[in-house]
Amino acid sequence: MFWKSVVGKLSLTILLLVAFVLSILSVFLMQFFENFHIQEAENEMMQTATKISSLVERGQDRNFIEEMTEMLKDPTSRIAIIYSEEDIWLSTSSDDDLVSEGDEWLESRKEVNEVIEKQNKIQKQINLPEQDKEIIIVGSPTENGGAIFVFQSLDIINQTKAETTKLILLSAGIAIMLTAFFAVFLSTRITSPLIKMREAAYDLTRGEFNTKVPVLTHDEIGELAVEFNRMGRQLKFHINALRQEKEQLSSIVSSMADGVVTLNRKGDILVINPPAQKYIDGWYFENDVVMNESRKLPTELQEALKEVIDGEQAVLREISLQGRNFVMLMTPLYDQSYVRGAVAVIRDMTEERRLDKLRKDFIANVSHELRTPISMLQGYSEAIVDDIADTKEEKNELAQIIHEESLRMGRLVNELLDLARMESGQIHLNVETLGIESYIKRIVNKFKGLASDNEIDLTLTMNVDFPNTSFDPDRIEQVFTNLIDNAIRHTSKGGTVRVAVTNKPEEFYVEVNDSGSGIPEEDLPFIFERFYKADKSRVRSKEKKGTGLGLAIAKNIIDAHKGTIQVKSKLNQGTTFSFKLPQNHENI
Repeated sequence: MFWKSVVGKLSLTILLLVAFVLSILSVFLMQFFENFHIQEAENEMMQTATKISSLVERGQDRNFIEEMTEMLKDPTSRIAIIYSEEDIWLSTSSDDDLVSEGDEWLESRKEVNEVIEKQNKIQKQINLPEQDKEIIIVGSPTENGGAIFVFQSLDIINQTKAETTKLILLSAGIAIMLTAFFAVFLSTRITSPLIKMREAAYDLTRGEFNTKVPVLTHDEIGELAVEFNRMGRQLKFHINALRQEKEQLSSIVSSMADGVVTLNRKGDILVINPPAQKYIDGWYFENDVVMNESRKLPTELQEALKEVIDGEQAVLREISLQGRNFVMLMTPLYDQSYVRGAVAVIRDMTEERRLDKLRKDFIANVSHELRTPISMLQGYSEAIVDDIADTKEEKNELAQIIHEESLRMGRLVNELLDLARMESGQIHLNVETLGIESYIKRIVNKFKGLASDNEIDLTLTMNVDFPNTSFDPDRIEQVFTNLIDNAIRHTSKGGTVRVAVTNKPEEFYVEVNDSGSGIPEEDLPFIFERFYKADKSRVRSKEKKGTGLGLAIAKNIIDAHKGTIQVKSKLNQGTTFSFKLPQNHENI
């Protein structure tokens, strides 16, 4: 791992570079010192030969010359003085391998002939023919035709060269060791801040944006640390900004009433909010698809996505699911000019469609309800104007019908106004605490005569555990009146209408049961809507038919009391309306 690190690579690079330079330098130095030592030895030997040749040329005594030669020469060298071709003198030497007396080699060498005959000085390195030994020979001619030769073995020079080589290699080794030490030290100093930056960068990847790199120097690495810290601050700022925007967008999408789904080109769900998830769960349930992590995309969305990608334009679809109506608008998402996905907005239009239908039905029902009395008012009034009624009794009868129809129109208008106020939340309840037995008996007794006239048995059953209760007596009486009147009107002769009241400390419960014609099952979900009317064939008396607003008003009154109202019915067996009110009316 060390050689893979920056410290190892940088240290190795410096070490190899220095080693290469030192190797080249050592080779040149060794070559230089080798030549230098040889050159110095040759120069020194030439000086010795020149001095001796000057003694010979001055005609000094031979013994003096030889003694001086022994004194001037190096102990390891040997000097040969050639007075004539047959007169050769050799000095002593501590090196026995050099030229000795009687050697024919000395007389036959071309170097000797070159000095004697051509009067040239020589400085050469030669090999002895018998010892296979390399020596240095220096020759200087004399004026009398002789020559001075100085011989010296290269062993001494080689020893000196070896010592010099050892010194150079030792110096190179020490230099390499120092270089390695300083390279590691320098690399550590350089890479130490980099290591801290790497650790800081790792902390940044984990989201620790407060991490700072210490600025230890003021060089390029120090400036890099400063910029790194600045980058961390900027990164923290931008990440926080992105996080806030993401949270804001997520809150907006989550709080939207419409469903939002973001898809990529493959159809994978990237973003989804609860309404859209509710739609997809409903699609899974209807199509018996098992929900898993893959989150299969509904068929309608897949087809719309393919159309958006192929056509690169928005697609509008209407979808029916689980009895509800949805409108989906899918628009493409671009990455420059490339469609990278789509976003779909799914809106539940069920309530809007229902309200639109109710509005149309309301207009139709109001028109229908007002058309009959207006037609009757117009017809009977024209009869009076045209004197169709001859007698006073006939005119009074026509006026009585006009009066009854006007009262009917007045009731219809008043009920519409009351219902509008209730549905807009403007209903005001006058809550009172009253005795329940007397209140219920008074209401039921009002219908005794009507029930008797229609040969219907009206009974009251009371189970009062708590004598008093609190509600708006006028409004609840309106509910009782509507339910009992409906029960009597939809019950044939000989039938029964039973009113059961239960008053407990926690709730007030009422049931109005009749043995009349009942309500078809398909009409039960709409029984509390405005202008709902059962089939006219089930109404016993046409003169007593209602406006179709009574049950809607009753439901709004019960809702205002925080209560609930329900209906149960079977065709040709009877109908039971029930409602319950909580006894605690603090929030009414």
